[in-house]
Amino acid sequence: MIVLERTAVMNWENAMRGARNPMNSWARGDSSYGEDGSYQLGENDLSLALRLCRSGSDHRKFIRQIFVSVDITAPLYWWKEFDTYKVGTVANSTSTMHKIHAKPFSREDFSCDRMDERTLSCLDGVIALLEQLRQDYLADKDKTCWYSMIQLLPESYNQLRTVTLNYENLVGMYFARRTHKLDEWHLLCDWVKTLPYMADILRVIEEG
Repeated sequence: MIVLERTAVMNWENAMRGARNPMNSWARGDSSYGEDGSYQLGENDLSLALRLCRSGSDHRKFIRQIFVSVDITAPLYWWKEFDTYKVGTVANSTSTMHKIHAKPFSREDFSCDRMDERTLSCLDGVIALLEQLRQDYLADKDKTCWYSMIQLLPESYNQLRTVTLNYENLVGMYFARRTHKLDEWHLLCDWVKTLPYMADILRVIEEG
């Protein structure tokens, strides 16, 4: 499973002003803020943005200045793949080191939607043991119990991270991961296409 929440897209105005710097064409800018506070590209700015995106990564530098913040809850096995994207991304995560003992373990803490009855039964046994270790640790602060929780924790355990990226990061992820085996990547790619003007950007990049 993957859950994407609290999405915020920032800096369109400054990115488009920068996109016009090479040709000193600021006077042709025609974008403005809508009543809902979102930045809406005018016809001239949208045309420029798509032409630059179609021309390749060297010309679409302005999308590196369009920032996205989002809360992502996903299993550790997915975060392990996401962590290959280090350039231009920042993430603050909930801490298993400090807070693994803070709440009871339950199935809801794990991505187990694709498990059958056999594997669910196995997971339930692990959860029961993790909970017993948690209770033992709370009772006497035995570090052996804490280490056992950390080392036993399955990769299906869900972690929340607040992530900041830019449009160029997301373009790269979309084209690299849209046909990936993990459904989590498909859901993230679907979310990418909902961001302002991103569907058009992806389309012109793919068309070349």
